[in-house]
Amino acid sequence: MTEQIKAHPRVPSASFSYAGTGRAKTSNELGMRVMQERAYERRGEQYLLIKAPPASGKSRALMFIALDKLNNQGIRKAIIVVPEKSIGANFSDVPLAAAGFHWDWEVTPKWNLCHAPGNDDGGKVSSVSAFLDSPGRVLVCTHATFRFAVDRCGIEAFDNCLLAVDEFHHVSANPDNMLGNQLTAFIARDKVHIVAMTGSYFRGDTEAVLSPEDEARFETVTYTWYEQLNGYDYLKTLDIAYHFYSSGDYTKEIGAVLDPDEKTIVHIPRPASRESQQDKYKESDSILSDLGTWEGTDGETGFQLIRTRTGRLIRVADLVDDDPAKRDKVSAALRRPEARDDRDFVDVIIALGMAKEGFDWVWCEHALTVGHRSSLTEIVQIIGRTTRDAEGKTRARFTNLVAEPDASGEAVTDAVNDTLKAIAASLLMEQVFAPKFDFTPKTPASGPKEGFDYGEEGYKPDANNVGYNEETGQVQIEINGLAEPASDTARRICREDTNELVAAFVQDKPTRERGMFDEEMPPQELNKVRMGSIVRSKYPDLSEEDHEAVRQHAIAAMNMIQQVKAIPGADATGYAAGTDPDTAMNTAFVDGVRKYVTDVRDLDIDLIDSINPFSQAYAILAKSMNENSLQQVQAAINARRTALNEEEARELALRAVAFRNERGRLPDINAADPWERRMAEGIDFIKRLEREKGND
Repeated sequence: MTEQIKAHPRVPSASFSYAGTGRAKTSNELGMRVMQERAYERRGEQYLLIKAPPASGKSRALMFIALDKLNNQGIRKAIIVVPEKSIGANFSDVPLAAAGFHWDWEVTPKWNLCHAPGNDDGGKVSSVSAFLDSPGRVLVCTHATFRFAVDRCGIEAFDNCLLAVDEFHHVSANPDNMLGNQLTAFIARDKVHIVAMTGSYFRGDTEAVLSPEDEARFETVTYTWYEQLNGYDYLKTLDIAYHFYSSGDYTKEIGAVLDPDEKTIVHIPRPASRESQQDKYKESDSILSDLGTWEGTDGETGFQLIRTRTGRLIRVADLVDDDPAKRDKVSAALRRPEARDDRDFVDVIIALGMAKEGFDWVWCEHALTVGHRSSLTEIVQIIGRTTRDAEGKTRARFTNLVAEPDASGEAVTDAVNDTLKAIAASLLMEQVFAPKFDFTPKTPASGPKEGFDYGEEGYKPDANNVGYNEETGQVQIEINGLAEPASDTARRICREDTNELVAAFVQDKPTRERGMFDEEMPPQELNKVRMGSIVRSKYPDLSEEDHEAVRQHAIAAMNMIQQVKAIPGADATGYAAGTDPDTAMNTAFVDGVRKYVTDVRDLDIDLIDSINPFSQAYAILAKSMNENSLQQVQAAINARRTALNEEEARELALRAVAFRNERGRLPDINAADPWERRMAEGIDFIKRLEREKGND
């Protein structure tokens, strides 16, 4: 361990503990697990969106639904579309009838184009055309093949077909996204069925996956990460952390976070990133040296044989070497049944662009990613490599090793942005892996909800109550003054889309910069103005009342997690530090929420809006980063603080109107409350703007 690492404590951003109920792996009489059964109940929907994490069984859920549509709903063909060829193997033949289902899943070999030779825009497109005219019922192809096939055949050729799009976050509502445009055309024609599947219904580029109009056509089935992980047999704890290094060369310090005794996937940085040493082979060799002494190469698998300092011989799969003969041999070995069945088949995988989406190594305990990732979906996919359940695997972790920003250097802007992107990813992951919230307004008519446990003392009519539904993994929280969504669309958004709103919020550069480093900024400006603007932009057709209800629910979810995480002596789930997850109570997170709600005594929406959602992230950053560097970063961000713009001013003016309606006066520019002053500044800005327009 280097002196630099010793000088910079490695503080985990979040730690999540789960009960291990085994429910996620239990099958019903048709051979369906929980998520699959939930999706199958909606099999009659024309447009279905399945949001479920890796390893939850989305591929098989699609098989059940597709077979019912082919046999009972009059659909003539099912076309399965995957982002890359390797994922096509997930849709190979499965004898479903042996487990109790009505039919087996069968794909004629020539119609699984992921296994066929040739280019996506060549012979495979001709195969799609031939399939449409054949008696064949199921075809599997890549996104690229499908795009070219639609261009050549036209959307009419796919009438009365089921289009199942795996890893749906590759789609975008942006006009430049070809697959997104084609799906929009299919929905407009309204003569196909679509099943969309994804573990992360948001994109790293902040583009919408679907337009609001198209999204409203889909029925959503959600199976949360919390439900999945809480229902495992073995995996009980998941840690997420970002660590900083200051030497300028990560290979000198990676040993501090790389444990040869953990089953690990190491993703080295992209060559264009500032963390890269511009020589991927040298970087890979350095990691091998960190693991131990090289003793040769296994002739059968191509794995590197390394003797660790403790004398143990480990096997390392190097996917960085792009010599086709070597990499293909290693890749083929990783696809063997032994990789799934034998824990000791491979110990460490070193990769650059591989071993992410769709890669299945159940034994992976640690995903170590060097360098920031601008795409939050990529981070979700990488973390998903660790969240498979396997015997003997009780703990998993994700580590993002990033360069400590040098605010005195020439590339200060990029350095700071990269750091804050890593923090934003951590904040989103905290949201993704926590239980699902069910916020309800506290009123005199409030009462207990069926299926929820309110603790030892039961439901209290005169208090803000916290209930927990163990079966669904939902946490119900009563909040004074909380706005209720009025429309079905807004209720669906509050129920299903909170993570997508948090993703947009933490990816917004000015929001995260000001939230982390602007000491003068009132939290209400983040929670009301910035989140309000995001909600309006994402859902323009909602009423003002629904915009506000959606905003409140999204901010309440984010701030609740941050407040529970801040409870002294507890981790992000409310477990006391050092608690053995095998003996910890299933209700640990709920206990943390109850403690917070009890401590504040009067939980209302104004209190939630007064919390800076980035404050806990800053506290962790302050513990993790060199103090001088942190001050330099803060100075660099404050130096480029932007003035108020028209959009923000109009949002502030709207808040000022609500302030006047409540208090009988407009906000005062000289008020002691910084939020009141900020609303007054918004009014002044709009007045000046109107005067200037009047003088033109």
